[in-house]
Amino acid sequence: MITLGLIINPYAGIGGAVGLKGSDGPATVSEAFARGAQQRSTARARAALEVLLPYRDRCRFITCPKDMGENLLIELGFDYDVLAFSVSDPSTAEDTTHAATLLLAQRPDVVVFAGGDGTARDICAVLGSKVPVLGIPAGVKIHSAVYGITPQASGEVLARLICGQLVDIRDAEVRDLDEEAFRNDQVRSRHYGEMRVPQVGHFVQAVKQGGVESEEMVVEDIAAYTLREMEEDVLYFIGSGKTTKAIMDALQLEHTLLGVDAIVNQQLIGKDLGEQQISELLQQYGSAKAIISVMGGQGHIIGRGNQQFSADVLRKIGKDNIQVISTKTKISAL
Repeated sequence: MITLGLIINPYAGIGGAVGLKGSDGPATVSEAFARGAQQRSTARARAALEVLLPYRDRCRFITCPKDMGENLLIELGFDYDVLAFSVSDPSTAEDTTHAATLLLAQRPDVVVFAGGDGTARDICAVLGSKVPVLGIPAGVKIHSAVYGITPQASGEVLARLICGQLVDIRDAEVRDLDEEAFRNDQVRSRHYGEMRVPQVGHFVQAVKQGGVESEEMVVEDIAAYTLREMEEDVLYFIGSGKTTKAIMDALQLEHTLLGVDAIVNQQLIGKDLGEQQISELLQQYGSAKAIISVMGGQGHIIGRGNQQFSADVLRKIGKDNIQVISTKTKISAL
């Protein structure tokens, strides 16, 4: 029988689809709800724990009250105990650190948490390398190397632990961005420590690469080629990143380095768009194309830093209308 600690940050990632580039702090959560955001962290935790349903008799959980874990475990029918503390409404970073402190005293085999880099940072401050951890990716920015590449991948790692298979435990970096700087197109990443993380194949991600693109000429060539291929009277969504930034620079247009912009006939018609604004433009124009890039060091193209491209938006755009651009160096380094 393996004992898993479970912490869910119910508001992780809430700012992504509405273009807030983060979810830290009550003010950001309130603004996200005002923009029509929906909570998705619990759904991602559910996707991970559903992988464990065949092994319910081999594991038990120690978790937090209500939306921070208890409600989901009731829904899925797992055996669990609840930590004795009151959760704020909405829950806060202090709730996360308090839960981690209480869990540490219970000595679970692994602490599992659903959140983003802010959640990882809060948990690292308490647990450090004292107990193995595994993150379920649910945030806007996932730069830390403590997460599965998908929620299901996190579930697969836990399933192997539960079944007694050999699993490596390695130190992994916890990093987080300055969200205020991030909203102003500045990437300021800070190292907050390391935690011990189970490693299975390619189920656990690498640290997000941060550096400046060194192949300026290659990026300029990609931008020039992309511009030549653009069609008249077609709506184009330009995704986040330094590679796509070169397209907007070539057009001498204002742009959002870490957001989604829209152009038609090489003119800017929308800047730093959220999911709802993208949907409205799709309804207005009927069809569109999206140009996105690869996240260096991790290989993600959707769902990390561009949650504005929701599943509904992607279905409306269509797979054939999504163009991925990247330098050879970035791809070969994955």
